[in-house]
Amino acid sequence: MQLDTLKLYCDVVRFRSFSRAAEANNVVQANASLAVQRLEKHLNTTLIDRSHRPWKLTHEGRVFYEGYSELLERYHRLESTVRGQQLAADSIVRVAAIYSVNLQNMSRCVQQFTKLQPQTRVALEYLHPARVCERVLNDEVDIGIISFPQSHRGLTVIPWRDEPMALACHPQHRLARKKKISVKELVGESLVGFDTDLMIRKKIDAFLREHGVSMKVALTFDNIEAVKRAVETGSGVAILPRTTLEHELQSGMLAAISFSGLNFVRPLGIVYRHGRQLRPTTEAFIELLKNGNTCTSTV
Repeated sequence: MQLDTLKLYCDVVRFRSFSRAAEANNVVQANASLAVQRLEKHLNTTLIDRSHRPWKLTHEGRVFYEGYSELLERYHRLESTVRGQQLAADSIVRVAAIYSVNLQNMSRCVQQFTKLQPQTRVALEYLHPARVCERVLNDEVDIGIISFPQSHRGLTVIPWRDEPMALACHPQHRLARKKKISVKELVGESLVGFDTDLMIRKKIDAFLREHGVSMKVALTFDNIEAVKRAVETGSGVAILPRTTLEHELQSGMLAAISFSGLNFVRPLGIVYRHGRQLRPTTEAFIELLKNGNTCTSTV
């Protein structure tokens, strides 16, 4: 089995999306799906259960992902050693980010940083918010990127940017053609939301309560990609950061409507372990994130 196929599978799982994984590996989505099917045939097992929308990872799929993602990292380190190009520890910036940080924007930032610092590599991984903080506190990464960063005795928070929240819905939804709506127009709508333990869920619930709006929660997930896939199938509407909808808006899969007269945003923050002495390369990457207008694009 080719290494590229195995990496593609790991990216599908990491991003919770075939389209995102295809984009990250410079292939079309159909090829990403075909590669996973071939891998399943090779292993004679089902890795991804496609009977659910959004799809779900099987137990075998999770075991294979966890085992092989570790092997991939070991392979890349071994390859660098054999080639005599092993980077010094201070030339790698290790970053853990939540799934919903815009993939294209982060890719642009990493590419720009690599041009400015050709001897430095950015090792970027996407994780559940709790895992991001865990890896930062355990010194397994240099910095983390999380939403709604909270004061924590073990974390130092650097404010990064505020992302406006918007209503995401199917293009055929009754609100889809509007440019702006009032929160009151959501009364009675079915909401595709987030698991109750996530901070973004708590903030959305508080936002709706503040405006006296009651919505029926139809489905909940632990990541934005799964929420978007459910909205695409017409399972309900969602309240999401507008920047995370860039791909879906361009392809016409979803519509996004702003809230009239409101400033409901999702703050993103850069975190590192309190007391940790950041290396110059890490500080340079943070400065690029904070000041890199060329890294971002508007939807």
